[in-house]
Amino acid sequence: MIYDIFHKTEFVYQHNVTFSHNLARLKPKTTSCQKLLDFSMEISPSVFETYEFTDMFGNNTTHMLIREPHHTLTVTGKSKVELFPERMEKHIEHIKLQSITYAKALDRLSHFQIDDVFAKQYLFESALIPYASESIKAYALKSFAKNRDLFEAAQEFMERIYTDFDFVSGFSDITTPVEEIFEAKKGVCQDFAQFAISALRSIGLPAQYRSGYIETLPPEGKEKLFGADASHAWFSLYIPNAGWIDFDPTNNLIPKEQHILLGSGRDYHDISPLKGVVMSSGESKLSVMVDVRKEETQKQKLDGAIQRQMQSQQ
Repeated sequence: MIYDIFHKTEFVYQHNVTFSHNLARLKPKTTSCQKLLDFSMEISPSVFETYEFTDMFGNNTTHMLIREPHHTLTVTGKSKVELFPERMEKHIEHIKLQSITYAKALDRLSHFQIDDVFAKQYLFESALIPYASESIKAYALKSFAKNRDLFEAAQEFMERIYTDFDFVSGFSDITTPVEEIFEAKKGVCQDFAQFAISALRSIGLPAQYRSGYIETLPPEGKEKLFGADASHAWFSLYIPNAGWIDFDPTNNLIPKEQHILLGSGRDYHDISPLKGVVMSSGESKLSVMVDVRKEETQKQKLDGAIQRQMQSQQ
């Protein structure tokens, strides 16, 4: 299963920018369940200096130094990624078999265990995700009873967010506090992911912010418009003795074959597609265009050609 991804980020500045440093994170990860087949990045204006590195969270990052005066900065990433759903199915089954109760997880995380060291950094507050209020903790604990299996509890928690919260674009931005999202019971995928992470960390469980893409399909009989997709966000829970498992509360599902992982971190700041520092004055306007398309296999192409030929003969 192969996807082609187009992600264009553009800043238009009110006044001339004379100098800028930027970090771009547009190159998807290669993991056990997905493989990056190809990647290219176009930057305008031309860069004075650029280099790639892998950050502390394992994200592919490109540093860009621009010294040419400019009113617009455009960075476009083009990727080809192969997903392996059968590997994800095996991973999910492994998690289910190895999962432990919430009480056992808390006990293990309270002691030193070398396998848990990396995950423990996701127990703490971050810039965009503070610890939750007592009311949010109470909301989460309705699913996380002490002697309940952690995988089952997390799946129910995801389902409750999907049921209780409404998807409403324009209500919030990435900095909207999780308390406000909880009170209004509405937001978008980034809000639901950050709300869930805040709640999980507050009850003592490591949780990670995941960012990437999910293909959207047009209404039946309609052609998909280029650029109609968007970036997506979900969360991942660490279960001691088992590993990390992803949950998508926006769509009420465990990612298997539709989610393309771009990167992960403590919150959105760690995986924002483009951020930096500029020497200028005035405001800037951001626009983003994303397109995600599944490549047809040779069999699908042949079946489609046969079907079109049969329709033309009718």
